[in-house]
Amino acid sequence: MSKILIIDDERIIRSTLREILEYENYKIFEAQDGEQGLKMMQEEDFDLVLCDIKMPKMDGLEVLERAAELERQPQFIMISAHGSIETAVEATKKGAFDFVPKPPDLNRLLLTVRNALEKKNLVSETKVLRKKLSQKLDMVGESSEIKHVKQTIEKVAPTDARVLITGPNGTGKELVAHWLHQKSNRSNEPFVAVNCAAIPAELIESELFGHEKGSFTSAVKQRIGKFEQADKGTLFLDEVGDMSLSAQSKVLRALQENKITRVGGDKDIKVDVRVLAATNKDLKKAIEDGTFREDLYHRLSVILIQVPALKDRKEDIPLLVEKFLDDIAKEYGTAKKDISPAAVAKLQEFPWTGNIRELRNVVERLVILGEKTISLDDVKKYADY
Repeated sequence: MSKILIIDDERIIRSTLREILEYENYKIFEAQDGEQGLKMMQEEDFDLVLCDIKMPKMDGLEVLERAAELERQPQFIMISAHGSIETAVEATKKGAFDFVPKPPDLNRLLLTVRNALEKKNLVSETKVLRKKLSQKLDMVGESSEIKHVKQTIEKVAPTDARVLITGPNGTGKELVAHWLHQKSNRSNEPFVAVNCAAIPAELIESELFGHEKGSFTSAVKQRIGKFEQADKGTLFLDEVGDMSLSAQSKVLRALQENKITRVGGDKDIKVDVRVLAATNKDLKKAIEDGTFREDLYHRLSVILIQVPALKDRKEDIPLLVEKFLDDIAKEYGTAKKDISPAAVAKLQEFPWTGNIRELRNVVERLVILGEKTISLDDVKKYADY
């Protein structure tokens, strides 16, 4: 049952709103002024607050401002008999969901309440999903190599600097990109990833910049490209070393001028995008070979982050194994399996040419095929080394 707090210095208004909302099966609380309402919000977790604007001691806009500092923030609907467009705009700027004039229209009030509560639920679900995502994308390890990567992320993420992430396949370059986004000022905006190696050269420009209807044979409708989809957020160009030279020149222009042109179009479209890139290739050698533009390299590599191979951080293997055992148990809905110290020690001996991705696959195989406690014999039998 949703909990709603009514803050109004007029008792008859509080009683009327209570009667209407209790009939709709909401749990209602009352406060006769802003100070009392703010104190109640500090002690109780409300889903929604209906707050008058003109009140003694503390007006509704001040209540709204101070409620924004609380750890648990309800949605706000402001109500007033002295409303104006300017007041409504100011309340919205301060975070109110909506503004309802007195006396409130019953149908509009109930619709606004339902919409505000729906938004509150969506915000709560988003926070839960973000927490789950951050746990899933956790960067595990205590080695000096991985600590250096984490420290670099902490320094670089709050800026808009472009980052080039390098390292062998399977080391977690996309994970680094996700953390740079999550810890940035753009974290509430889109994170759009493009695998440049997976898109045919003739389609990469359309994928990145979009196209206009009729610009080529199969362009039956207009398409919005990844740059536009990532506007205000982060665009991650994975395997950027596999991008065609033609696409590279257009990406360079987008980075220089902060605008793009769709394939088949002639209109410049402004974009505000932070670009992160990753590759397992030696781009300096690619520059020498003429397959990668040097000017684009310098645009992308304001900051360089080298993700270490697993063979260079073997002391992290026990921590990674424990995380994978926990993750796999949750995915399968089964009890987490144990693993013997001898089995872990054996895993640390392997070269792991496929890096963390390969280790995760091996742990999953051991969970499926191994005994209740994964043993050294299980590792020798199923690890393919």
